[in-house]
Amino acid sequence: MPRLSQVLMPHDRVYFELFEEAGQNVLQAADLLDELLSNYPDSKSLAHQIKEREHEGDRITHDIIDRLNHAFVTPIDREDILALTSALDDILDFTEEVADYLGLYKIEAPMDQAIQLARVLRAATRQIAEAVPLLRGFRDISRYTVEVHRLENEGDRITREAVASLFDTGIDPMVVIRWKDLFERLEEAIDAAEHAALILEGIVIKNS
Repeated sequence: MPRLSQVLMPHDRVYFELFEEAGQNVLQAADLLDELLSNYPDSKSLAHQIKEREHEGDRITHDIIDRLNHAFVTPIDREDILALTSALDDILDFTEEVADYLGLYKIEAPMDQAIQLARVLRAATRQIAEAVPLLRGFRDISRYTVEVHRLENEGDRITREAVASLFDTGIDPMVVIRWKDLFERLEEAIDAAEHAALILEGIVIKNS
């Protein structure tokens, strides 16, 4: 009996193409955030490019939802399509919020832990971007999900140490609040990447 991936009509494959676009878009946003924080404040203009990636993510999400609203049959369960779309969009939203907060909070220079977290996010989104194309054949993506889980644990550790350091150095309370917000948004972006990886793994298992 042929596998589902072998009998899909061309129009069914569009979902996979859109997911791949979304995965690459998320990675591009994380790359830009990493560059923004690593070279801040000279790189402030990159915040606008991150906003553009977020708008592109909204466009992809709209295309997927519109296609779902007009489709009787989908290549994978509708709830899985919606869950993955939402998880990828969450990564973008949190990434864009970090870039936005840097300007709103008038951050003069990034803390080292913020740069570390941006690198963890970039690494996690790279795993997502590489795993998404494997959905086409519902191939094993466990090595990607294991790595994303490891990165999420690393992100948790860095965030805990970063927040603790805010209260150890006698920093102005308003600065503490601002940096705590930034660290939490970075952590939420990494958590969203792990959530996306788990959804991907669930889709593969369900359709293998």
